[in-house]
Amino acid sequence: MAEDSKSRTGSAGRFGARYGRVARKRISEIEADMNENHTCPDCGNDTVDRKGTGIWACGRCGYKFAGGTYRPQTPAGETVKRSIRAALADEE
Repeated sequence: MAEDSKSRTGSAGRFGARYGRVARKRISEIEADMNENHTCPDCGNDTVDRKGTGIWACGRCGYKFAGGTYRPQTPAGETVKRSIRAALADEE
């Protein structure tokens, strides 16, 4: 029975029946997103791993950069990049 519940909840199965269904589901989604392959902004390979809170590094080229806590690029970071690009384009 324990194996069945673990396979449905993914990595959050370790919490058992504690903390509620929504919290366990959210944890499972966050951890799945964090552990999937991420593309290196420097070399373009899918070898980026999380080294710590907000610290990401490429396993191939060694490029280390700051990102989100659970994702290398966050939606807010993408918005900031677009704003900077637009501001630089206006200056020219």
